Amino acid sequence: MKVLVTGGAGYIGSHTILQLLEAGHHVTAVDNLSNSQMESLLRVQKLAGRSLAFHEADITDPAALDRVFAAAGAEAVIHFAGLKAVGESVSQPLRYYRNNVTGTLNLLEAMDAHDVRTLVFSSSATVYGSNPQMPLKEDSRLGATNPYGRTKQQIEEILTDVQASDGRWRLALLRYFNPVGAHPSGQIGEDPQGPPNNLFPYVTQVAVGRRDMLNVFGGDYPTSDGTGIRDYIHVMDLAAGHLAALDYLAAREGVHTWNLGSGSGHSVLEIIRAFEKAAQTAIPYSLAERRPGDAPVSLADPTAAFRDLGWKAAETLENMCADAWRWQQNNPNGYRVEAAAS
Repeated sequence: MKVLVTGGAGYIGSHTILQLLEAGHHVTAVDNLSNSQMESLLRVQKLAGRSLAFHEADITDPAALDRVFAAAGAEAVIHFAGLKAVGESVSQPLRYYRNNVTGTLNLLEAMDAHDVRTLVFSSSATVYGSNPQMPLKEDSRLGATNPYGRTKQQIEEILTDVQASDGRWRLALLRYFNPVGAHPSGQIGEDPQGPPNNLFPYVTQVAVGRRDMLNVFGGDYPTSDGTGIRDYIHVMDLAAGHLAALDYLAAREGVHTWNLGSGSGHSVLEIIRAFEKAAQTAIPYSLAERRPGDAPVSLADPTAAFRDLGWKAAETLENMCADAWRWQQNNPNGYRVEAAAS
């Protein structure tokens, strides 16, 4: 299949493209490189032993998207492109709505104009907001509590309305939890621009010496060790979920929603201890106040994804830590080869 991947140079996009190429699909990647590096796709092609087409373009530019679709001949789209930092979305809501929501509208219009109506959408567990029901199921109450999460929730609603207006659309909404880890080769992984917003990349950067200490937000939650518990999923498992959804859509129209998570959780201190074991180094940390809106526990119920897609998370926490450490150790400055050389 000819698959167009937006945000293809990013963390999850690059790992998914690698699996698409390995599965024999033809890939066109689109990225504005605002929060990613072209180096990731160069390495993906080397790992896969196959080439891909690349367009540096922004989804907020309708004319650029039209040119991309005219050149790609795409049959399906996997849509990762979007801004994704919760805190930043609170301080820059207009930027988030413009990029994520307006950008997706542009993408859908370009798809429709070029007769492409199969889409796998990168959604997020943030659409559930502060729902106390655990584990979270696809029919759990939605209620995103920040602009980032609301953009994901609004896009899900837009996609549902689009499919209701035209039954030819085949849409998958993948709500995933906490992607971590890296490709086992250590060649591609997570490379945030600036200070990481998530736990795992911050831990890896402390371990490799790029940062001095980790702040653990909240040590008084009603959990076994007082720190928050989250559902972590290896990025390789997550990428496989996108391919499974794409295969599912090939035979089915409609809107289909799945949680992608492991169904089990680990506390912040458990993550630190597991990573210390993998890296054979201490991770200094200090306890800080809880962040507003953080839930004590967030877990997926992945039953539906296994039932419908035959998909389940297979990688262990030990593998997540080992692969993340291998990536960071091999690439202490991420994809910035020139920075490492200097």
